[in-house]
Amino acid sequence: MHRYRSHTCGQLRDTDAGNKTRLSGWCHRIRDHGGVLFIDLRDHYGITQCVVDPDSPAFSTAEKLRSEWVVKLDGDVRIRPAGTENADMPTGQVEIYVRDIEVLGPAAELPLPVFGDVDYPEETRLKYRFLDLRRERLHKNIMLRGQVIDLMRSQMKAQGFNEFQTPILTASSPEGARDFLVPSRLHPGKFYALPQAPQQYKQLLMMAGFDRYFQIAPCFRDEDPRADRLPGEFYQLDLEMSFVEQEDIFAAVEPVIGGIFRQFGEGKEVTPSPWPRIPYAEAMAKYGSDKPDLRNPLVMQDVSEHFRGSNFKVFARLLEDPKNRVWALPAPTGGQRTFCDRMNSWAQGEGQPGLGYIMWREDGAAGPIANNIGPERAEAVRVQLGLAAGDAAFFVAGDPEKFVKFAGNARIKVGTDLNLIDENRFALAWIVDFPMFEWNEDEKKVDFSHNPFSMPQGGLDAMNNQDPVTIKAFQYDIACNGFEIASGGIRNHVPEAMVKAFEIAGYSEQTVIERFGGMYRAFQYGAPPHGGMAAGVDRIIMLLAGAQNLREVALFPMNQQAVDLLMGSPSEATYQQLRDLHLRLNLPEK
Repeated sequence: MHRYRSHTCGQLRDTDAGNKTRLSGWCHRIRDHGGVLFIDLRDHYGITQCVVDPDSPAFSTAEKLRSEWVVKLDGDVRIRPAGTENADMPTGQVEIYVRDIEVLGPAAELPLPVFGDVDYPEETRLKYRFLDLRRERLHKNIMLRGQVIDLMRSQMKAQGFNEFQTPILTASSPEGARDFLVPSRLHPGKFYALPQAPQQYKQLLMMAGFDRYFQIAPCFRDEDPRADRLPGEFYQLDLEMSFVEQEDIFAAVEPVIGGIFRQFGEGKEVTPSPWPRIPYAEAMAKYGSDKPDLRNPLVMQDVSEHFRGSNFKVFARLLEDPKNRVWALPAPTGGQRTFCDRMNSWAQGEGQPGLGYIMWREDGAAGPIANNIGPERAEAVRVQLGLAAGDAAFFVAGDPEKFVKFAGNARIKVGTDLNLIDENRFALAWIVDFPMFEWNEDEKKVDFSHNPFSMPQGGLDAMNNQDPVTIKAFQYDIACNGFEIASGGIRNHVPEAMVKAFEIAGYSEQTVIERFGGMYRAFQYGAPPHGGMAAGVDRIIMLLAGAQNLREVALFPMNQQAVDLLMGSPSEATYQQLRDLHLRLNLPEK
């Protein structure tokens, strides 16, 4: 028999009854039933119930065992007594009568329990992550992660994509966040950068003629942590294709992402192909977000005309400025004063002066706004929004560019509080036609609004003859349940157009050559039309696992302050390390 085990803790069945077995694992739970000890032994594969009674030669050792001790047990497999079976466990028909116990690894007093799913402080969970990972839910999430990545690989290869690994030490690139810099010992005063994405390398692979590329790529961004992005590093399914248009990318990606949600979504409905294509401007106007949660049925509408020249002077005066609008957010079944007042209080908590509303009764409209605009205008609003008695509508007014984020949050709040969101769906859609450029009010200049390497719609002609902020790009995102889970674009592969795009954003041709010299040179020697995208592995798994935070689906994440509590990083460098790198510290005063 093997030194440590003849079976795993998830393997034994009723057909093994009468056989001898050897198991090794952790003492998941120990129960004393009238002097008889029950040990639930756990390993990676499952749990087996083991029984030690006072007649067993192993009883004296069993009395010393505590939670999470690692032991080897020898015993006999037997059918559980009638009425004690556990249908929720694969091994629930059998138990082990233990004859011998060897302690392989005793455990100190635990800083957090492994048995159960008690919510513990994040600091403790991350410091003792090796214990946290033993817990059933987190262990299951990490195994799901591996299975999802396996499916990604197999589906990409089935479509003729080849997997390549691009460099980790590279040059700095403007991807929208700060770089992690690595000082060069051999080149004093110079630095490598960890890649924010393999963007340039994957485009260069297309220049090199490889046609279809993918990798499960690590990406590094020195940005403030948030719930939907891990601090420091994250992983993405990165891909690029040659001789393609936008729809070709969509056709390649939908089966992969949709297939993942269908296989691992536990029966939830998944949007069938082809997914909706929603222009960016429409998404913002209807949902107040470029990553709308389409499980929420609420759609905002512009109702400015019903307030123009009305007796509701606050809105009427605002509408004298042509850039201002009034948007309405329908609230089916929300026509109770208590709910409307609660939404008004919520808006004030969000820094707004309030949230105006109209409620509809059987006898007509009610509320201060309804009283001001009169029954005919209130009825016109109701008809436009498709509402009925018992419903309400909330209103936001002003410059849509300034209130759109608040309006989108109000849509989420109303949909959630009225239980309108279908939790049994993965609602997927393409968000398309992103603006190529945007006006940076702080710096009084035009910036790239998304990916600087994307092809502007209309090409060089549009950049020469249009107001830059009106130019749309061949850029697209995948939205799922309120998250952006993928982003990409058709690339700007024409050297003159590339230079012009960067000039509009304030970069000289010389700067383009210096910072993107490899790609700029490659474009001079026969560049194929190409495009691609990247899907966030961590976010997809978070959605599938039903987790609220990306740290629940990553092995060894940092905390919100970008500190690895388990390994103690970031840490101070030694004097010798700094000397080798020709570095001197200039720390801020405490």
